[in-house]
Amino acid sequence: MPVLVSIGYSTCHWCHVMARESFQDAETAALVNDGFVAIKVDREEHPDVDAAYLDAASAFTPHLGWPLTVFVTPEGRAFYAGTYFPPEPRGQLPSFRQVLAAVREAWTERRGEVDATAAALRDALAAAASDAADTVPGPEALADAVRSVVAREDREYGGFAAGAALESPKFPNTPVLRLLQHPALAALVPDAAGVASRALDTMAGSELRDPVEGGFFRYATRRDWTVPHYERMLTDNAGLIEVALAAGDDATAAETARFLVDVLQLPTGGIAAAQDSESIIDGERSEGGYYRATDRSGLAPPALDAKVVTGWNGHAIGALAAAGARTDPRFIEAARWAADAVLESNISDDGTLRRASLDEIRSTAPATLEDYGGLTRGLLALARVTGEVVYAERARALVDACLMADGIRPPGGGDPVLAVQGMQPQGVPSDGAAPSGPSAFAAAALDLWRLGAGERYREAAETLVRAAAPAALAAPLAYGAILDVALGLATPPRQVVVVGQTDAALADAARRVAADVVAVLTAEQAEDFVRAGFELFEGKVSRGGEATAYDCRAFTCALPTTDPAALV
Repeated sequence: MPVLVSIGYSTCHWCHVMARESFQDAETAALVNDGFVAIKVDREEHPDVDAAYLDAASAFTPHLGWPLTVFVTPEGRAFYAGTYFPPEPRGQLPSFRQVLAAVREAWTERRGEVDATAAALRDALAAAASDAADTVPGPEALADAVRSVVAREDREYGGFAAGAALESPKFPNTPVLRLLQHPALAALVPDAAGVASRALDTMAGSELRDPVEGGFFRYATRRDWTVPHYERMLTDNAGLIEVALAAGDDATAAETARFLVDVLQLPTGGIAAAQDSESIIDGERSEGGYYRATDRSGLAPPALDAKVVTGWNGHAIGALAAAGARTDPRFIEAARWAADAVLESNISDDGTLRRASLDEIRSTAPATLEDYGGLTRGLLALARVTGEVVYAERARALVDACLMADGIRPPGGGDPVLAVQGMQPQGVPSDGAAPSGPSAFAAAALDLWRLGAGERYREAAETLVRAAAPAALAAPLAYGAILDVALGLATPPRQVVVVGQTDAALADAARRVAADVVAVLTAEQAEDFVRAGFELFEGKVSRGGEATAYDCRAFTCALPTTDPAALV
């Protein structure tokens, strides 16, 4: 029998719709059960499975998304794919029953053609993945890529529209916004940061943002940021906190951080993956009704997807730590709580990471590079804010576990089923709502190098950037996170370290500097970092008992200063 693989996630509106219309319909379910082996996949728990089948689905449809509907051979090779199929034909879109009938007819009557299609697609994907650059792109090539992104700005409504029509959907695309805010672009592409700030301003003042609880919704179905799809994702909101901080919009950063802490953070400390778009109001299922209500008293909030996804919690830990350093210290404590929860619940008995946990029960799904990279970045951000070296040491150990003699990969080699089928994701995937696995891991390795952990971490980042460079330079809107890492490799980092009183005016000034590294810690904590092997902190001491700042470029520092104005 052919295999039907349906991939979605718990807060996906159209996944719910297709489930109700087709999978829960007795007649349609009978067709599925009679002719197919049906497998349902949570893309958040198994991102590598999702990425592998997205690769394959791109050969059949340009409109990728979820639910992702893929028909594969028993060996796991895709031979047809689509996304949402309605219960009845709509325009050029066939009904799901028609698709089932056509696939079954092809499988039974033209099996040779089906097998040939599946084999050819697998070979084509493997060939496409072999393209890699010999060197890391230079500053000018990266600036050209950024200029092409800037040219795509929607000058009327902000952000980047999928088309000129008002009905075009629009996503926050936080990896691209963070790319545009890279400190090196101030000299290379001076108007880049303004594009990100304008996008943030329009989103913050639009229907995409919940005015009551402060979070941002997944995307808007219209170009002017109206008519949103109401699910609220951890990844989007963590990324937008960082965008807001870089734009100097502390109010939006704090309100979004408040949503993460007050709505998504669970009693265990971990942070839920998302909040649903649908809720029950007056006994009826309502899409967005809860969020459209200005008075929510008496309304049950939409359900949380309570999975604690390792990498996504890492993004949130870093964002909350940064927001807490600039706004409300309670966000730092929330970040610490989340970090401790993930390190407790999402590590298996053999010391390796798991992809997620639910109610403190670890998933059987192995962690991906996204998890190792995302958690590393979060722990390093927390270490820079709190001065606690233990978080930096745990972060370095996570990266070290993935630096194999024959390449960069998570311990265990990734998803075991995909490995057996030869269906591992090909090449470096594009960035979605959050950085891809290779992007997150490359950024984590670069962070370690910037802290003086050693050249091997810079080399790891370079390896991943070279693999992604041809695709990223050709389509920069889809590869914002890896291009951000490439800029970090191509330009000297700015590293600002403040040693001494962590509540001094100098420390506050440092926290507002646009630098690649900002670390504020006591003299004793600086010594702890040196003993742990982070050479950036070597020789960084408090002068005369006062808070002292060291403003460095590529590990070469200006004379130490106690004057906040010297950091501007």
